Amino acid sequence: MSQLQKVLHAIDAINSADINLTIVDGISHPKELLYGQYMSACLDNYWPDASECLQIAVRAQHVKRWHLKRTEFSEGKKGYFTWRKELGIFHAETAKALMLDFGYSEDEASKTAAIIRKENLKSNTESQTLEDVACLVFLQYYFDAFAAKHNDEKIIRILQLTWGKMSTRGQEIALGLTLPSHLAILVGKALA
Repeated sequence: MSQLQKVLHAIDAINSADINLTIVDGISHPKELLYGQYMSACLDNYWPDASECLQIAVRAQHVKRWHLKRTEFSEGKKGYFTWRKELGIFHAETAKALMLDFGYSEDEASKTAAIIRKENLKSNTESQTLEDVACLVFLQYYFDAFAAKHNDEKIIRILQLTWGKMSTRGQEIALGLTLPSHLAILVGKALA
């Protein structure tokens, strides 16, 4: 097993312990394990030449996400953004520690942590690619369930915010996704 495979396997082992489940085709999967696999598959599909640091960052973006619960932070937007920032730091530090355990250099581990924290989002192509992958995975696998819980106005606003976070390449890929017609209509309205 390569150094990269060892780190990805360690991330999967951690995420296998997630008690939160996602059901796909009648089969239960640990939520963050499945999310990490979706993220890696998306990266492999659209960015097959990604560096090992980016491959690890993509897989580890939600590593042990359940560790910091949303309910441990204050209500409202401020609490939400504080929770998200703390999660980013936690995921980055977890990935960095795993990389160091498996023989990656301090520079490689720090670079991966910076990608996960999405530092210099618009100027760091690897941070931007992580954001693109996260947006694409949301659209492909989570958008339908999310849209069912909210009104069209809120969905359109979120789509517009998501679109603004993506690179031109990410947007082009998103436009090529096959979405159910009711979701495609909402995307059309958001981009009009």
